[in-house]
Amino acid sequence: MSSAWNASDVTPDGAAWLASAGTYPRSTLALWEERPDAPVVLPCGSVFDVVSAPAMFGRRMLDRLWDDGPGSGPVEQFRGRMLLFAAPGTAQRLPALLEWEEWGARGSREATRTDAVPPLLCHGTGDAVTVPAPSESTSPDRSASRWLVAPDTRQPWLPGPEVLLWAAVRAARSGVRISIFPPADQDAKVYDVSRRR
Repeated sequence: MSSAWNASDVTPDGAAWLASAGTYPRSTLALWEERPDAPVVLPCGSVFDVVSAPAMFGRRMLDRLWDDGPGSGPVEQFRGRMLLFAAPGTAQRLPALLEWEEWGARGSREATRTDAVPPLLCHGTGDAVTVPAPSESTSPDRSASRWLVAPDTRQPWLPGPEVLLWAAVRAARSGVRISIFPPADQDAKVYDVSRRR
């Protein structure tokens, strides 16, 4: 790969790691050598799985991973979704963990603590995802895929299902405001007595 890449782009080692997911890694690397701004479709399941979340919720998960947790693996943004690259096997295990946390209790008549949480899509064996080009294009097209956290090594750390469950639960809690006070009367004047000296 070209040695004149920007720091925000995928490194040559990161590109080699991504290409290793495909059937013909050398062909993928040759394509990127010729066209470093070309996205490709790669299979999930052997080198990585992908967990896809709506952009806003995915951003909150990413914030939790970096602010309070171990960080993340590679992350891309694609068509209004955040794609978090995860350890192989995550796509198979995470749905069961989410169900255990009552993520899928949508048919229940009772409100659950995760009703406001959007569904997470898990891509594993048998699935494929479009990965952004190794080098960011100069196109202002916001619908195109782009790296938020680009792969930079041949063996990037990838979160497993437990880490992503933790981040999703924390992100859900950060998006829900809980108040012990009833809604205020719209015409009432409210004073914050906690600020009294």
